[in-house]
Amino acid sequence: MLRSFLSFCWQIIKTALIALIIVIPIRYFVFQPFIVKGISMEPSFRNGDYLIIDELSYRLRSPKRGEVVVFRYPADTREKFIKRIIGLPNETIEFKNGKIVITSSLGEKTILDESVYLPAKQTWAGEKIKKVKIPSDSYFVMGDNRLHSFDSRSWGFVSKKYLIGRVLLRLFPFKDICFFSPPMYSLDAAY
Repeated sequence: MLRSFLSFCWQIIKTALIALIIVIPIRYFVFQPFIVKGISMEPSFRNGDYLIIDELSYRLRSPKRGEVVVFRYPADTREKFIKRIIGLPNETIEFKNGKIVITSSLGEKTILDESVYLPAKQTWAGEKIKKVKIPSDSYFVMGDNRLHSFDSRSWGFVSKKYLIGRVLLRLFPFKDICFFSPPMYSLDAAY
């Protein structure tokens, strides 16, 4: 009787150890939970949304325009922010009449079509900066709630080393569970 009890306990301990060996690396190196705080990403994400962040993708490829990322705030790396990638390395971003004009490293100019995630009624002209060149290792990020977002327009670029990962999945609220992929921009808009 004692022997079967000890065998049972040993099986539980082995199962728990195997689970920890599998779960801990996944939690710390592949996927990470993140809870949205604030209104800077509305209407895409709301205060209290529970997200799963993919930490693996950016080890295998570069971030893409339109992806929503979680990163360490450059001025205080203990803080984590969530924003959308607007500008890529070596591009120039220009703000004109509430529109974003992107100039590629080859000199091609396009207007970023953000209608897929920004409400049509939202206007946000009057930027402090008018034109900025993005360094080769950095990204220009903005919140979707342009009137209430503390982002690259205020404090500058996000270096790739501060990127934690991209938003992969919303798990809460349950009625809004979904996977996320970057929007398909029409960057061929005439300038």
